[in-house]
Amino acid sequence: MKSYLPAYNPAHFEIVKQIALSFPETEESVSHEGTPSVKVRGKLMCRLHETGSFIPIRLNFKLRDQYLDSHPELFHLPDHFKNYPYLCMWVHSYDTKLLKQVLTLSWRGLATKKAIKAFEQTSNQL
Repeated sequence: MKSYLPAYNPAHFEIVKQIALSFPETEESVSHEGTPSVKVRGKLMCRLHETGSFIPIRLNFKLRDQYLDSHPELFHLPDHFKNYPYLCMWVHSYDTKLLKQVLTLSWRGLATKKAIKAFEQTSNQL
């Protein structure tokens, strides 16, 4: 009998997950190949890729291309993702400030206008 061992370490997604779950309307989930993920209203925001080497983060094509150009050492785009609105971040090369920035943009692309407005009002009061 063959046992299934994941090719990834869920701990590599922990910081990303904590930041992503700080936004309204987000929920922890499980995606492709049983990998940990975060969704916004049922739509995939980010997940740990089943290889364990990177994290696809949903981002529109224009923003994706800007980050690929400005931070090629942190982000990449495998052939499989070229036709999809995702930016792929290497698991061990992000900094928290940049990660928060990218996840905020990702969340804004998936959240309701009401949630975005409430979040902005709360953030401005801090």
